[in-house]
This record gives sequence, structure tokens and C-alpha cells, in this order.
Amino acid sequence: MTQPTDPSLTFVSYISGLVLAASVYLGDQPDPMTGMKAVNLTSAGHAIDVLTMLEEKTRGNLTDDERRLLEGALYELRMKYVEATKKGPSRIVTP
Repeated sequence: MTQPTDPSLTFVSYISGLVLAASVYLGDQPDPMTGMKAVNLTSAGHAIDVLTMLEEKTRGNLTDDERRLLEGALYELRMKYVEATKKGPSRIVTP
């Protein structure tokens, strides 16, 4: 497989996009379209599952920096997900 023609499309940028999406779904970041913070545990769980799958499928094929980024992001997101589930189902987050 060859390198992507778009230099902005890297593994790190892809992972960062999924982490941002999970952060939006966990209510940590405002939705870029609405500007509102809301918790959507189903979508957050899906994003975490996709990142977990990528971690499993790329094991042994990542640079140290890529591996640390993915492992660290997954740890943080999992902890935030557990905390969010304690607060109840999906909801609007008020500041």
C-alpha cells in the first residue's frame, strides 16, 4: 500500500479525529455544529470501540509515539466514559 496523497491524512490525525468525536459525545467538548455540549453514551461507546479495534488491529505496527497516543487516549476516554455512566443516560450538559 502506498502513502496517502493528502499529507494531512495520517494515522495520528485519524485517531485525533476519533478522540475529538468521543470527547464531544462525552460532553467534554461542544458539538462543532451546534456549539452545545451533550452526552451521548451510545455514540461515545462506539467511538471508544472503534479506537479499541484500531489498537488491536495495529498492534506491533505503530511507532512508539502512535502507540502511546492511542493507549493514552483510550485510557482517558474509558475513564471519562465510566464517570459519565455514573451520572446517568445521555443528556444535555449545562455549564
